[in-house]
Formats: sequence, C-alpha cells, structure tokens
Amino acid sequence: MAMTSRERFLKVFRGEMPDRVPVTLFIQDQGHFLTQVYPDLDPWDFETLQLKVIEIQKQLGVDVFVRVLFGVNDPLSIHMGGLNVSQQTENWEVFTEEIQQGETLIQRSTVKTPDGTLTQDFSIYELRPGTLMYACTKKPIKTPADLEIAIKYEPRVPEPSKVQKIKDHIQRIKTALGDDGILGSWTPHGPFNNASLLIDLDELYCLFLTDYMFYEKLLNFSIDRILDYTRMLDEAGVDVHCVGGNVPGGFLGRRIYDKYVLPFEKKYIEFVQQNGTPAMYHNCGEIMNLVESYKELEVRIVEPFSPPPLGDADLAKAKEIVGGDYVIVGGVDQVNVLQKGTVDQVKRVTEETIRIGKPGGKFILQSADFLEYGTPLENLEAYVEVAMENAVYA
Repeated sequence: MAMTSRERFLKVFRGEMPDRVPVTLFIQDQGHFLTQVYPDLDPWDFETLQLKVIEIQKQLGVDVFVRVLFGVNDPLSIHMGGLNVSQQTENWEVFTEEIQQGETLIQRSTVKTPDGTLTQDFSIYELRPGTLMYACTKKPIKTPADLEIAIKYEPRVPEPSKVQKIKDHIQRIKTALGDDGILGSWTPHGPFNNASLLIDLDELYCLFLTDYMFYEKLLNFSIDRILDYTRMLDEAGVDVHCVGGNVPGGFLGRRIYDKYVLPFEKKYIEFVQQNGTPAMYHNCGEIMNLVESYKELEVRIVEPFSPPPLGDADLAKAKEIVGGDYVIVGGVDQVNVLQKGTVDQVKRVTEETIRIGKPGGKFILQSADFLEYGTPLENLEAYVEVAMENAVYA
C-alpha cells in the first residue's frame, strides 16, 4: 500500500526506508515563481501565498513541502537581518524613518539605550511586482561596546501577544496540507548566519582570528537571542526546522569551520532537535569541504547539494562520505536546468540525480533552491514525470 506524502517524508526523516524517494519542489512563499503562476496575489497576504504553494505542488503531483517564512518570522529581521526594531521597552527606544530610493525602501532605525545608541538600515527592494528582496544594509554592531548594548537591552522575540497568532497560522497551514506533505518553518539561522545579519561580513570572516573574545561573545549572543523564538516554532508543531548555514560555506575550509564555527552551530542544532523535530541545515553554495563536518554537527538533514555552477556538489561522492549519517536533499539546478534548460535536459538531469541519490534511502529529490520566475511549466512536468518513473524502491 502506497504511503501518503506526509508518511513518506517522516519515514525518511527517521532514517527508515519509504516506498519511494520523496519528490518535491522548493517554492518561495512570496514572489518569484509564485508570482509567475499567480501574478495578482497580494504579496502581503502570507497565508494565501502559502496555501497557493501547496496548491501548485499538488497540481504538479509532487510530495508537498511548504516552507513557511512570511507570517511567522515576526519581526522579519529575525531572519533577514538587524536587531529587533519592532519592539520598544523603557530602555530600548526605537525611532525609524522610511526613505524611498528608486525601487528600494530603506527603513533607517536609531535605537537609544541607557548605555548608548545603535543604528541600522533595513532595505526592501522590489525586484518586480510582488517579488521583494530584503537585507540589513547597514549593520548595527560594529564594536564590542555595540554588542554589549544589544546583549543587555534588545527585546527577545516574539512579543507574547504575537505568539498565539503565529501558532494559529502554522496550524491552519498544516490543516490545509493534511497528509499531502509536511510543513517546515524557516527557523532562525545557525549562529554564524545569524551573526552575519548583525555585523559586516568582511569583519565576521576574520573576527575569529583578530579578536576571538569579541567573536565568541557575538556567536553566543547570536544563539541566545533566538532560543525563545525557536522554542515557540517547535511548540507550534512544525515538521522540520529549516536552518540557514550557507554563510560559513565550504570556501572557509573544513579546518576553519571545525575549529571556529562548528561548536556554535552544533550547540544550536542540539537545541533545535531536542524535542525530536529534525533540523535541515541549508548550505546552497560550496558544500563538499564540509560534508564530513556535518556528520559531527549531528543534524538530521542537509540540503540542497547544489551542482556546479551554482555550487560544487558531487552527489555520488557526498553519498559515499555521508554513509547514511544524515538525510541528503539532492538538488536539480533550478536555474540552468529547470528555468533555462530544455525538456530533454531536465529529463536527463533528473534521472541522473535520482539514480545517484536513491540507493540506500535517506534521500529526497528537490529543486536545488527556490524556483525562479520564468520557469517553464513543461520543464517542471518533465521533472515530475521522470522523477516518479525512477522513484520507487524495489
């Protein structure tokens, strides 16, 4: 008897053999491919957007995996960057002005505390109607003194009044999903990624060598400030925590990662998974140098093993190194194959990817990253057709 998509995913997450390889697609829950299919959707109606992600995947016939980012990351800065400027306290006074520069809206915040003032810019760029790009373009932490202020005074998120609203949102999406798949939340990033939202990258990438005490305190703060938020998402009943780990990508090298990054990432992953909900560690860039390190991380799932030129993944070699110690989410290139390739190319690459990933189980087939605007539906239909033809375990 065939499993439901939900059963199939959960069985793989437990390290067991399903009836076939789960076959899914990564669709962002605002803009991009979603806007291509539904150009008139309100980009701020997050629940409707997520329901449409489910609808698209059902229509294409894949195992549904809806990744909830918008509507549960409140404030959005917890995922996109900057300190919490959505809340105020007696010792955390926030003043924000909005500046429009072409297609970019800059939210420039000044935070006054008893020990000093912090400033940051959060920018929202409209790439095309309905597709928005977010970033903290002026980071708030520049010195150890800035960090001390943030540690002492930043309000922890989320606000109590928003907790039940977020939990209710997740339960409504899960109800709509039923047995057709799983719900993942973009839970706060791993600590190195989180630190990159607060301090300039050029400093972060050398801080562990130039000022380790500052670095250590920053990474610990980057964990502590998100624990309550992570706990809340877990209690809301998500099926898997999607955790960003791309900033300390393979270009740092295994020696640097293992010594300066891994201990902090492992501490957070242990917290994320403490109640049995698996974490899925996301590194969409160079990954091969760290495939072995992720075994030490003890994360249950790693994605998306992007093939060249988007990344450097060698799926066959990765399967050999991992040896079943964690689930691999193997990606078909969403740009050069699914968006820009021919139907024949899609079929060939999909068949090759599932053929390599399938043996021994602990494998999920997916687009390497979220589907881009302008992805032909016939390419997605070809992906699904070939994947399903080759997915069943004997």
